[in-house]
Amino acid sequence: MTVPRSTLRLQFHRGFTFDDAARHVDYFAALGISHVYASPVTTAEPGSMHGYDTVDYTQVNAECGGEASLRRLADKLRAHGMGLIADIVPNHMGVGGSSNAWWLDILEWGRHSAYARHFDVDWHSPDPALRGKVLVPTLGAPYGDELAAGRIALRFSADSGRFHIGYGPHVFPVCPTDYASILQSADRADLSALAERFQGLTTQPADQPRAAEAREMLREFVARNGTSALEFVLQTYAPEEPVTRDRLHRLIERQHFRLAWWRTASDEVNWRRFFDISTLAGVRAERPEVFDAVHALVFRLYQEGVVDGLRIDHVDGLAEPREYCQRVRQRLTELRDTAPYVVVEKILGRGERLRDDWPVDGTTGYDFMNDVGALLHDPAGAEPLAQTWAELTGRSPRFADEALAARRKILVENLSAELDRAARALHRIARDSLSTRDFTFTTLRRVLTELVVHFPVYRIYPQNGLRSAADNVYFEQALAGAKETLPRADHVALDRVNAWLGGSAEEAPAARPGAQPQQGQNGGPPGHSGSAGRTAQILFSQLTAPVAAKAVEDTACYRYGRLLSRNEVGADPGEFALSVDEFHAANLERSQRFPHAMLATATHDHKRGEDVRARLAVLSEIAHDWGSTLRAWSTLNAPHRRALDGTPISSVGQDMSYDWAPGPAAEAMLYQTLVGCWPPDLRPDDEAGIKALAERVAQWQLKALREAKLQTGWLAPDEGYEAGCRDFLFDILAPQRRDGFLAELSGFVARIGRAGALNSLQQTVLRLASPGIPDLYQGTELWDFSLVDPDNRRPVDFAKREGWLAQTPPSEFLPGWRDGRVKLAVVQRVLALRAHLPELLSQSAYLPLAVRGAHASHVIAFARRHGNAWAVVVASRLAAGLLGEDSDLPLVDPAKWEDTAVEVPSDLSARALFDWLSPAAPKAGENGLLYLRDALAAMPIALLVEDGVPRS
Repeated sequence: MTVPRSTLRLQFHRGFTFDDAARHVDYFAALGISHVYASPVTTAEPGSMHGYDTVDYTQVNAECGGEASLRRLADKLRAHGMGLIADIVPNHMGVGGSSNAWWLDILEWGRHSAYARHFDVDWHSPDPALRGKVLVPTLGAPYGDELAAGRIALRFSADSGRFHIGYGPHVFPVCPTDYASILQSADRADLSALAERFQGLTTQPADQPRAAEAREMLREFVARNGTSALEFVLQTYAPEEPVTRDRLHRLIERQHFRLAWWRTASDEVNWRRFFDISTLAGVRAERPEVFDAVHALVFRLYQEGVVDGLRIDHVDGLAEPREYCQRVRQRLTELRDTAPYVVVEKILGRGERLRDDWPVDGTTGYDFMNDVGALLHDPAGAEPLAQTWAELTGRSPRFADEALAARRKILVENLSAELDRAARALHRIARDSLSTRDFTFTTLRRVLTELVVHFPVYRIYPQNGLRSAADNVYFEQALAGAKETLPRADHVALDRVNAWLGGSAEEAPAARPGAQPQQGQNGGPPGHSGSAGRTAQILFSQLTAPVAAKAVEDTACYRYGRLLSRNEVGADPGEFALSVDEFHAANLERSQRFPHAMLATATHDHKRGEDVRARLAVLSEIAHDWGSTLRAWSTLNAPHRRALDGTPISSVGQDMSYDWAPGPAAEAMLYQTLVGCWPPDLRPDDEAGIKALAERVAQWQLKALREAKLQTGWLAPDEGYEAGCRDFLFDILAPQRRDGFLAELSGFVARIGRAGALNSLQQTVLRLASPGIPDLYQGTELWDFSLVDPDNRRPVDFAKREGWLAQTPPSEFLPGWRDGRVKLAVVQRVLALRAHLPELLSQSAYLPLAVRGAHASHVIAFARRHGNAWAVVVASRLAAGLLGEDSDLPLVDPAKWEDTAVEVPSDLSARALFDWLSPAAPKAGENGLLYLRDALAAMPIALLVEDGVPRS
């Protein structure tokens, strides 16, 4: 297997193409990267900046350079002994524009489209207005208003010979069965002759080739005679006049789609979406023909050696993640002699394990990002910070309370249609048994709601219709929560739902006699003989996953602000800190189960850059001081508060209610954000720099306020409130505040900046030296003070980074730590060690090392061993209180370590060790003690190897 040594994640789009990346391959190689890890390369919606809205799985994205450009990148990588890992998106496609041929085909032909089963559409909706149709929630206002305003019209495309309903840039194909009546409305002999070609057409597949032939004749007619012949036809459907508008409406109503206001999606959408995004439609990769179509390009690129491995996006959205991974592994293995490298994007809860029966190399690293992030936090700060948060905001000190409320809100307001669909699947099961047929839909929906609300992880993975012991650990928690909140009268139904969702083989629903697989009806996968129970299990899993994502990551994490460094993708903000022993345990488990899993500390989806989080973690060490600072800043900036409608307030005291903008919770989170992302070299009198920072933070603030869904939101934005929040931000950062709040803010950042940088270096070396494959997100070789996208996807100055590469030890750059070169040097040096001794940090044993002495709690240490080769990692931690005032370095004065020492293995006692990161050569005594005053004299981190390993 071609296992990466290290990966570099790149975001490709029209502003950064494959050829652009190829120009920097020399730098990537010099940095020590073994594989570029690309965002999706398949064709996405035009203008996409991320690539996750695929519209064509068969072509490499032309906006990124197309396949020829991708091959040039791969060739240059191979010339440097490097490889390419591709991100694939098998769970969903972009359907928000007019570029997805599969989606347009089902809009045109309905359930008889060749692609009708490629998407998870419920063609048998209980709503008569949606039976056999696809809801298209695209309109910016109610349908009747848009129709009357003339914004919906019948149009003709001369290039394709197609009639379509046009709405702005959107195209909705008219079914050819209506072409005859449309053409006959012109009352012209030539058009009536063409209309005869369409007479008698049906939507059946056998008739579709005839429709294509007739449409080609229509296209040729227009090419010869011009479009003027059709102008009168279109006028007979013009929306401006009542009679023709009614004709247009009746034509639209006959189509296989229902145009609707975008707000209807949450309640009525009859197809599976990616989370609650109505421009991304779920793809049924569990069907063999869909699987083949989705993966044809990437499998070919793998077979031809262009791609060396795969990153599978949102594996939990798939109907059968286990079977999917098995199928991918098998197909890749058949295509090339070497075993493929495959990782999955999977969010794991604390204690949840990636399943052993998934044939993958691990996750994309959110679990490691959570572990190393929690390690940076002082557990003593948890309660004081929670208390401060509760006192200032009036909100709960417990994240679990926010998460529970957010889950209910998401189910009711964002995913109501998906909840209904899963409840209907359970209701069908109930109706098939005399003993349960009186369980009403409403009862089952209520029971299902409580199970989903209390479900603690993303989903279950039943096998042969039954939950595993691992599934039951989490399902039992949901059952307990549901029993507490449901009335006792619903407990009988709850018990049956438990059985139907894989809890009991005896009570599992059987397939109806003579029943056919309900693949097109209710989303059940093939190969389950129409099992209603399996269908319900899949719908349940495809509901709990988006609820977890939207409620926790995209709602509660924007409501709860004890400390924002713990509010990250893949993390539980309720889990504040991780002990050294717990971190070691996680590393040991990874080394034994998934030694090639990715190790990430930054991603394209992170809410805050890795160095923002590292700096904010310092607040856990000075919790009481931070509480006082928050109160002081709130008092200082009270005159700049706005009323909820955005208008200024003349005089405001210590008002802790919610009747002002931004409000206490949003204000407290704003101060944390400013502290976290303030650039190290920014001065309070730098007006241009402050303005640039304010614009970035304002972008984050708007997203944060809407994601919180409290005073404003995406569904119903409160523009007055949002404007008031923006004005508050710009007021407190106004130039005239340079001797007031700006001086206070920059002074506070300066106070904790060294400890934040020390945290960042600790986090960096742990990622590079822990078991797994270190992943570097683009640009984070230097300090990463980015916020949530699109801020974390800004252009990267790779030329600057390349110019700063050096063969000198990182310790030489520590005095100028603010420019980030020391971090770049650490990355370069550790990756060089991985290249020089590849087995030492990849296939080696992981040995936690004990620390003793006065400051043992401020150190983490471990060894990696492969044969006779050793590496010892030592890092300072929770060191804010150890940093003296007489130095500007993020380095503990060696004398302060006193007797603190690492207990090294006996094999290393009295042997010469050299620091890969500095000129230091500490030596463990015969007593097996390596003193911190020696090991960390030049850097806050050390990577020690034996004498004889070249360091240049």
